[in-house]
Amino acid sequence: MRFYDSTPTSDLTYSDVFLVPSRSEVASRLDVSLAPDDGTGATIPLVSANMNSVTGARLAATMARRGGLGVLPQDMHLQDLDAAIRWVKDQPTLFDTQRELRPDSTVADALKLVPALPGQGIVLRNAEGDYAGCVEASALQSALPGARLSDLASSAMPSIDVDDVSDPRAAFDLMVAAGIEFAPVMRHGEVVGTLSRKGALRSTLYAPNVDGDGRLRVAAALGINGDVATKARALHDAGVDTLVLDTAHGDQAAMLRAVSAVAGLNLGKPLVAGNVVTASAVADLAAAGATIIKVGVGPGAMCTTRMMTAVGRPQFSAVLETAAAAQEAGAAVWADGGVRYPRDVALALAAGAASVMIGSWFAGTIEAPGTLETDPEGRLYKDSWGMASTKAVQDRFDRLDPYELARKTLFAEGISSSRILLDPQRPSVEDLIDMITSGVRSSLTYAGARNLAEFRDRALVGIQSAAGYEEGKALPVGW
Repeated sequence: MRFYDSTPTSDLTYSDVFLVPSRSEVASRLDVSLAPDDGTGATIPLVSANMNSVTGARLAATMARRGGLGVLPQDMHLQDLDAAIRWVKDQPTLFDTQRELRPDSTVADALKLVPALPGQGIVLRNAEGDYAGCVEASALQSALPGARLSDLASSAMPSIDVDDVSDPRAAFDLMVAAGIEFAPVMRHGEVVGTLSRKGALRSTLYAPNVDGDGRLRVAAALGINGDVATKARALHDAGVDTLVLDTAHGDQAAMLRAVSAVAGLNLGKPLVAGNVVTASAVADLAAAGATIIKVGVGPGAMCTTRMMTAVGRPQFSAVLETAAAAQEAGAAVWADGGVRYPRDVALALAAGAASVMIGSWFAGTIEAPGTLETDPEGRLYKDSWGMASTKAVQDRFDRLDPYELARKTLFAEGISSSRILLDPQRPSVEDLIDMITSGVRSSLTYAGARNLAEFRDRALVGIQSAAGYEEGKALPVGW
């Protein structure tokens, strides 16, 4: 990357810069590869943040199914992390994991899990665990909240045999021919998943992030205190694919000790450490054994660190400097936080990031943890909160005695409750992945790059005024 006809005189964030188009021989956005070179096996450069309100097992599985990587949060108890890792490993790669309820559950129960939109549905199982029908989510739109799902289940709903899903294009054509948007996937009369028409289409476009045994990959975070090596070994035994050592201030002695301890286990897995914003911190973490450095202090939507402490750094400059240092040290960088639009993801990659970590943007999706709620205006949302907030601290240390918990809560930072609205046009994290990767693919074509390495080399970046940034936004209303 190089700056176009300008030299920065101060640190920059994503809104301060733009990409300048260059001569290109790349004819189509589908002619580019977005696979990062960070050793995680991902085929797209997107990582879901290790936030309690963002990445649970279902979202992690969905991320891997579309080529990304989900990081399970460190606040989960070890036995829950173990179970979540094993659950992700058991999920299918070519179709979706079904959502299940009992036949006597109500429409209101179902609407806590899925919105009344096409391409979603609920599988019904009776008390004995037998398949009892399927309800398309669109049928919930006109039903009374107290209506039982068994009354809406269609016994004539077409199903897809699992053998037909081995070829995603064939599954898509089958659904088009049958005129269906959603169907259960069956094996010998038993439901093993669900498939939407759009899901089948996506499987023709995305390559899943899978391990050597063809199972979905998943990452997990752990803190830097206590017996870090023992916990890392336990996560390794559960089948985790990438370990993330995470703390707000990664440039400290405790982090270096933790990285050295985990690296010394020789687990043969990518080891992520952060967060930092300087080249010197990257050099130290890489020397201690980190293979990926997580970069970003304060840019997250739920983070109040900069306003509380004045600590942090504008994210574009932080990524640019640390990525160069990481390359010299033989490591990679994840840009963590601060992205609001697909353009920001492209700029982070142009600055040298191997992947971009996304938090709050993914929090208001169907796959994110928690249930769908309705605000007074009738809009669907999910709750989100910062990982240094009072709510996060109370969740993290819920096993402490009341006095110690109160002491830790006293110094909490960040937003404890924020409503992230569900976008009716993009209710799924997959919809957001589509939007982000579509924009980034186009960014590569404008730069004349066929992969991320070429993009980092060819990208021309200009510096703009606040008015220039505003000029690039679409008008919210007509003329």
